[in-house]
Amino acid sequence: MDRIGFTTSIPVEVILAAGKTPVDLNNIFINSAEARRLVEVAEDAGYPRNTCGWIKGLYAVALQQDLEAVIAVIQGDCSNTQALMETLQLKNINIIPFAYPYDRDPAALQSEIEKLMRIFRVERGAVDKIKAQLDQVRCLCQEIDVMTWRENKVSGGENHYYLVSSSDFNGDPIAFAGEMQEFIAAARSRRPWPDRVRLAYIGVPPIFTDLYANLEAMGARVVFNEVQRQFSMPFTTGDIVEQYRQYTYPYGAFARLDDIMAQLELRRVDGIIHYTQTFCFRQIEDIIYREKIRLPFITLEGDQPGRMDARTRMRLEAFVSMLR
Repeated sequence: MDRIGFTTSIPVEVILAAGKTPVDLNNIFINSAEARRLVEVAEDAGYPRNTCGWIKGLYAVALQQDLEAVIAVIQGDCSNTQALMETLQLKNINIIPFAYPYDRDPAALQSEIEKLMRIFRVERGAVDKIKAQLDQVRCLCQEIDVMTWRENKVSGGENHYYLVSSSDFNGDPIAFAGEMQEFIAAARSRRPWPDRVRLAYIGVPPIFTDLYANLEAMGARVVFNEVQRQFSMPFTTGDIVEQYRQYTYPYGAFARLDDIMAQLELRRVDGIIHYTQTFCFRQIEDIIYREKIRLPFITLEGDQPGRMDARTRMRLEAFVSMLR
């Protein structure tokens, strides 16, 4: 009972400083061979059909995993997380709320992190020590990212896997670092991919399991995974509060937009895929991105975990063909 689940990226340094194992429930859900069945478990429990598939998956995963507690991000992520937290409490799961301040106020964020430290009974010095260790692991994530967009030796799907996994380091930062080092060494010997259609993927990670493979079969490659990259904390700061203040995902569309625009220019992107989850409030943010980003743009919507439907594939094929 030393495994701590969480609903989206949180200051994982606190969990590790306490000698606990971090578990991103999203990664457990989407990598499950029975992901669709997990959604059905939540619906059987009474979750409405018109509720986000990710939330339903998190509910079922939290019930199945042997967890000491679940950290629920009740501000800065999904608007349904409070109800998820309450239904898990109904099942006697220990819930720890965490909130990112919308205005990125450093004092408010520091208060939230210190509350976690008190709950897990760790001192700031221990947390800072873990942060310094994780900085080295995260540097490997950044190396993989550079090999994606600048060296053209890493696929969009590989980039997605390593960056999204940095939310919990697959439960073991040392083993995860070793896995990345082996991957980087192997990827160095590859021939660069030809510079074909270069895409940016913005929005939450896809519930589709075959998006990247389909894009590459169409002659396109994702060279920027926006939120996944943010999970890897792609910036240098010696202060944990500033680190999670610079992390853009919890702070709204405009906070994310500055980072997106800079990366689009740096990575020479040809077109944008904006992924939105069915029944998610973030679908409304599509209005902002379409108005502010002056590049060819397609919005994809996903509902259930699994392979893309035929209509979505056809829309992507037309988009890639147009860009090419």
